[in-house]
Amino acid sequence: MERFGENYLEERKLVKRWKGPIPAIVSLAFTLAIFYATWWIFQDPRGWMRMYTPYVGYMYTRWWLIVLIWMVYLFNYWPFKRSWLENSHPLLKGAVLTAISVGVLYVLIKGFFEGLLGNLGLAYFNPGQLMKLPGVTEFFAIEYAALACLMFAALASWLSPAWIVACEEAPWQDLKQPGKGVSILVMTFFLSTVIYFMTMHSHMGILYYPWQYFTSIAPPYWEKFANTVSGNFHVSWIMCCTVSVWLVETIWERYPFNLIKKNGLRRVVAFFGIIVIAFAMHFFLYFAQELTWGPAIRGTRRDFAPDWRWLHVGEMAVFFLVPALFITFYCNNWPKKFSMPANVVIRTVITIIAAILLYIFYYKTSHLFLGTQKGFSHPQQFPMIPTIWLINIWLAHHWFMDNWPGWKMVPKTADEIAKDHEMKEAMIQDIRWNPTFGWGLGVGVVAGVAVYFITVGLLPVFYSAINIIK
Repeated sequence: MERFGENYLEERKLVKRWKGPIPAIVSLAFTLAIFYATWWIFQDPRGWMRMYTPYVGYMYTRWWLIVLIWMVYLFNYWPFKRSWLENSHPLLKGAVLTAISVGVLYVLIKGFFEGLLGNLGLAYFNPGQLMKLPGVTEFFAIEYAALACLMFAALASWLSPAWIVACEEAPWQDLKQPGKGVSILVMTFFLSTVIYFMTMHSHMGILYYPWQYFTSIAPPYWEKFANTVSGNFHVSWIMCCTVSVWLVETIWERYPFNLIKKNGLRRVVAFFGIIVIAFAMHFFLYFAQELTWGPAIRGTRRDFAPDWRWLHVGEMAVFFLVPALFITFYCNNWPKKFSMPANVVIRTVITIIAAILLYIFYYKTSHLFLGTQKGFSHPQQFPMIPTIWLINIWLAHHWFMDNWPGWKMVPKTADEIAKDHEMKEAMIQDIRWNPTFGWGLGVGVVAGVAVYFITVGLLPVFYSAINIIK
């Protein structure tokens, strides 16, 4: 029976065309060229379509990410046959699959959100409906509708991959496509809808005067805790959830959750463990801003405003995702020669250092070549758009084009697939619980606490020593 693209990513072997780091350098140059050309066409305020407004451009960017995840992770490339995936030229395959993803994206935004929900359900999903309200201009109608779609996308970009990574497609893992994909899509879309109304809908209800007390909770329930009525509080932790899912899937190789042998327990712990990791990142990155710039002051604007700082948490989190995906896609998850914990620690340290450098580089230079405005908190400075736009291009390049031209795809033999499973199982077996593992865990906890307090102490000193924006 046809498997379509099930396990295609795991069962393909990407062989370097050249030795050393040349394939990675070529791939980086190739994807950056595509990034800049498409950025100029679709996003750049100086370019052609100028979708960077910022919400309209970000809405399409984020939903494109989700469509890519749906096509590969949920539907396993269905309805394309495995033979086509293996034998088609990467350029043809990339062009066809990318065109389909863009088509699905357009139908989703214009057909489902603006057409169906915007006309028959919630007016704020459709700019045309919003313009019927007194005092709402065309600009704000477009921005508010895009913001609503964007906030829904934030949830879908976390829950869609989380059901695959953490829940391992259960309980539909044995279904054939498209039944499996549809089942997971319906479940994750349902969860996204429920959480959307609990986290984002109240934000939309206070964008209009008077506040929409009848249709939303106003002021929102998180006001006192987050020191703001803005939904950016939820955007930040949900963005951290998205980043955490991919860190677990890529540079961590689902460690340490894959140590749990019982399927049900492993899936539950992984799903909620990712959320715990995300909240730790969420609160630490906000705390880091307090240490760096001083306490947030409600009623102020820009970088001292609590709502902007919560948003900036999500923006900072995305910078960690960029190097993590590069390590996985183009560096074969280097290193691999040590134990699983050691490999994970090394990759994580590299990711953190690279994210900090990328953060500094972005704020020093983005206004020069992306058309953004200079400054951290300028209304036209929205780093999640270019970073996720680049990530989308990497996903299409890695998933659809097999890293062409730096690599060529060769299907693994049955023996190679079996050997890969044996190696992964052996690495997990090597770190099963034993007395020395207990000592190592204790030392790790102490080291983690020490690193935390050292970071807290050095962050203000480090930040005062550099000047990212002159």
